[in-house]
Amino acid sequence: MRIPRIFSKQPLASDQEVDLDELASRHLVKVLRLNAGHPLVLFDGNGGEYTAELIETGKRARARTGEYCAEDRQSPLALTLAIGISRGDRFDWVIQKATELGVAAIQPLFTERCEVKLSGDRLQKKLGHWRQIAISACEQCERNRVPEIAEPIKLAQYLHSESAEAEPQAKLVLHHRTELDLRQWQAERGTPESALLLVGPEGGLSQVEIDAALAQDFMPLRLGPRVMRTETAPIAALSVLQFQWGDL
Repeated sequence: MRIPRIFSKQPLASDQEVDLDELASRHLVKVLRLNAGHPLVLFDGNGGEYTAELIETGKRARARTGEYCAEDRQSPLALTLAIGISRGDRFDWVIQKATELGVAAIQPLFTERCEVKLSGDRLQKKLGHWRQIAISACEQCERNRVPEIAEPIKLAQYLHSESAEAEPQAKLVLHHRTELDLRQWQAERGTPESALLLVGPEGGLSQVEIDAALAQDFMPLRLGPRVMRTETAPIAALSVLQFQWGDL
């Protein structure tokens, strides 16, 4: 049986007893039916991981950490996905797959064609749900750093909120009506260490929104002659960027 990997919100150290949260405890005890003595791997999102052993089962399981392993598995490309929020479970799927593909951060956006309305408690509940999806994806794909998922904001606000100090070296907006592809970008500008990918929701970004992005030094990018769905386009683009500039 594969050794379960569990995220801990509590900072970890070697030879430490750790109370696991209710969700992790239920998964280990009720779903996997593990007993005390079973090996685990714990990580706290700061890079690296710890061998561990389950020492107590129940509503709140407890584990004891062992040796620290500095394995990070973080992509050399600091990649941010800024994306319009889509309906149903499509956005959940994008967060899961983007995490598996190594993004460092995800910025959900309210755009002109976004049909999802979130505010107040409902927004915070949805944000917590997305962050848990990212944590679960890290547990599965053996990442030791959980991507940051920022609170949703309007696209116009996001385009004017980037600081020059933190500005990524490559800023790309998916746009199927452009002729520029990644090979041309690479030939002209070389290999970046950081990149920001902007993607629209269902129906894509409006021309006004694309023009606003271009005015903020984004470069238009297309992924071939076919128009992809909102859940397909970001995953295809992230895969290409990680292959070209990252660690795929």
